[in-house]
Amino acid sequence: MRPNCSSSSACPANSSEEELPVGLEAPRNLELVFTVVSAVMMGLLMFSFGCSVEIRKFWAHIRRPWGIAVGLLCQFGLMPLTAYLLAISFSLKTIQAVAVLIMGCCPGGTISNVFTFWVDGDMDLSISMTTCSTVAALGMMPLCLYLYTWSWNLTQNLTIPYQNIGITLVCLTIPVAFGVYVNYRWPKQSKVILKIGAIVGGFLLLVVTVAGVVLAKGSWNSDPTILIVSFIFPLVGHVAGFLLAFLTQQSWQRCRTISLETGAQNIQMCIAMLQLSFTGEHLLQMFNFPLAYGFFQLLDGLLIVAAYQVYKRRARNKLRMGRPGCAGVRHDGTLRGVNAVLEGTEETSATPDSLEPEGLRAALKPVGHIPSCE
Repeated sequence: MRPNCSSSSACPANSSEEELPVGLEAPRNLELVFTVVSAVMMGLLMFSFGCSVEIRKFWAHIRRPWGIAVGLLCQFGLMPLTAYLLAISFSLKTIQAVAVLIMGCCPGGTISNVFTFWVDGDMDLSISMTTCSTVAALGMMPLCLYLYTWSWNLTQNLTIPYQNIGITLVCLTIPVAFGVYVNYRWPKQSKVILKIGAIVGGFLLLVVTVAGVVLAKGSWNSDPTILIVSFIFPLVGHVAGFLLAFLTQQSWQRCRTISLETGAQNIQMCIAMLQLSFTGEHLLQMFNFPLAYGFFQLLDGLLIVAAYQVYKRRARNKLRMGRPGCAGVRHDGTLRGVNAVLEGTEETSATPDSLEPEGLRAALKPVGHIPSCE
């Protein structure tokens, strides 16, 4: 799907910097620093999350990739279809509809790993899903784009950013591999690294998002339709991913993980594909969508994390207050019982009823050192 051109100045591959719209221009040194800092930050972030990966659990996901398969179905089935339906429903211009569709066909972004950690999700599944969706994007991106754009009669061919996909894979696999090794050799130290990485990573992702918007501030326009679509799109992804995981009888922990992985797209890959495939004139009309999507994606993730943390705290407080006479002896077991239900591990998968107080109390019964207070 690469444009067939040789020396024409209209070809994106031959266009110079002077042809970019004023709003997309940035000082070369500042842009280089931003790129390098982002790459280093992402590498350190994935290293810290790699410290949460256990080889046994990770290998179990590879051997029985049911969770990964559901995630890939969400990523390259639900998201491109949602993008196409949104473009048709809102009667977007062809150039804008293509930007929305490209975003829907991109693999999962690493921001989902940060959010997964803060909602007690399955980090092994999250990292394996991000890696597998990036590998699958080599074939699924061109396939999905061909299927959904063949009726649009595009005059501009689309260029898949294979180099960008390769760089993303390197930034994922190498730091994660080092993190897995550290977790294997020094499990206590790896927990400290993971906590620090999650806090610093969340803050740096916010900084990078703001910096990216500032670097391309001239690309924003006042088109409310694009803003509405960029607001709805990640929300639909989160909800659809959660529902499909629930319908396929995944644990609550996996449902949360797949939901976040589905709604979080690789913004950098979408921007790279737009830059490779379109001229500066077209970019000015398309660039605002990935930036708006990135902003709402970050906002949605923060809201989901906040809602989960509030719910988790209330569940713990209810269990602590449930039997005042046993508060002292039940404290540790209560926290363990709540975590067992909220995590929804394979051994103690939660049902919808188990999220209620009675179900949570039932989940505490197997904890051996909790005395009966009847």
